[in-house]
Amino acid sequence: MIVDNAIQGTDEWLKARLGIPTSSNFDKIITTDGKPSKQRTKYMYQLAGERITQTSEATYTNANMQRGQELEDQARAYYELTTGNTVDTVGLCYPDKNKLYGASPDGLVEKDGLIEIKCPTSPVHIGYLLSGELTKDYFQQVQGQLLVTGRKWCDFYSFYPNIKPFCIRVTPDKKFINALKVELELFCKELDDLTEKIRG
Repeated sequence: MIVDNAIQGTDEWLKARLGIPTSSNFDKIITTDGKPSKQRTKYMYQLAGERITQTSEATYTNANMQRGQELEDQARAYYELTTGNTVDTVGLCYPDKNKLYGASPDGLVEKDGLIEIKCPTSPVHIGYLLSGELTKDYFQQVQGQLLVTGRKWCDFYSFYPNIKPFCIRVTPDKKFINALKVELELFCKELDDLTEKIRG
């Protein structure tokens, strides 16, 4: 794994992510059952545009997303306090020197783990507590982070002030990760070819 320690959210971090698929968008490449996503082509066009223009289009944010970003540091600190684990924040991780794709986990935990923090609305958080499972909404993201970093587990951590946190430890789904790796390599090759064709 190669780590770019640009602070998440900064211009430097956004530049590092420009034109490459990242784990938060792996659901646009592959479905939870390992099939190509219907959003695949549109996402490829977006990344090709970023490579050519060297700019990314503004991404949508709402009040809940903004609130979640503001609570993330508090959630990370509470996780460290209650688990005794040390979390190191990182910018962008790549699986190797080729830097074809990447992931930006919310922290590396000790020597073997990751943490992915969500600070949703109270109804969503309570839903996580009651289900006791990793929601399918983040399956590809978490498994993608495990693929990129080579780590052994990821704590998916949902935090809402004054309600107990939800934490579930996710380990690699080897069958899915193998399918994801194949799809990512195919996607990146097609993205290279498409970009060259447009530049033509």
